[in-house]
Amino acid sequence: MGFRRFKTQKWLWIFALLFFVLLYLLAISLPNVNSDSCECSPTTGKHQLPAENAENEISDHHNSNHLAVIVPFRDRFQELIEFVPHMHKFLSNQSVLHDIFIINQSDNFRFNRASLINVGFVHISLLEKFDYIAMHDVDLLPVNPQLKYVNPGDGFALHIASPKLHPKYHYETFVGGILILTIGDFKKLNGLSNKYWGWGLEDDEFFHRMKQSGIKVLRPDNITEKENCFRHVHDSKKRVRDQQKCYDQKTASRKRDRITGLSDLSYRIDSISSLQIDTAPATLVNVFLDCNKTLTPWCSCP
Repeated sequence: MGFRRFKTQKWLWIFALLFFVLLYLLAISLPNVNSDSCECSPTTGKHQLPAENAENEISDHHNSNHLAVIVPFRDRFQELIEFVPHMHKFLSNQSVLHDIFIINQSDNFRFNRASLINVGFVHISLLEKFDYIAMHDVDLLPVNPQLKYVNPGDGFALHIASPKLHPKYHYETFVGGILILTIGDFKKLNGLSNKYWGWGLEDDEFFHRMKQSGIKVLRPDNITEKENCFRHVHDSKKRVRDQQKCYDQKTASRKRDRITGLSDLSYRIDSISSLQIDTAPATLVNVFLDCNKTLTPWCSCP
């Protein structure tokens, strides 16, 4: 009897062992129910979205940013009539939340593109709803949809009108035409120099400001049909550029300006009005700039 009891118990243990082995094999063969929702980074232990959802997150992030397009302006109404509807449509097609600001110089001094951009920046900063700005010439229209007006993020500037794409200017340090920065970085740089009355060189000085502050210039890459990226609507015969140099302007304009910018900007806003051109909205800011004739007597050449 004892031997039979021992034999029965032996088979019970064998059946129990086989049962637990089967349970274990079944458990490890079941799929992980969470594998489709996220995966764990081995370095941080934090959950990461799958690639497809991450792409959507990036897209949503850019679309949630608010762009202020700042356009320095004087007496170019033919260009303006074309610019506002074109840019509104171009940016809307990219789902870029944006507002267009035309900063019109109403005084009798020579045109000062940099100071007008500074004025535009101060104005949009008071509205406290923008994340980044585009400093935009009124006569340069993007036509290639691959040119994306995205927020480059702090520490970077996105030069849309790259030397490889701009129809006219091709030198390596060129950052004019269309340049995008965050609100914080433009403020960090103290804006642009106010010394540049007349045409040219203010963007070259701004390049050195960015370089010395560690802001990296990004440019569009992998663009197809580079010859058809922009339409440059400037008529050099009708719109003669003010390239006159007087006093010591030529010498002073070649030096890095460590003094002027947002911190010493002096101006008066005459009026602010909303306008629509072919149903495209914009804000017109009429500005009277002040000139420190001790520092920049060339704001009005004899």
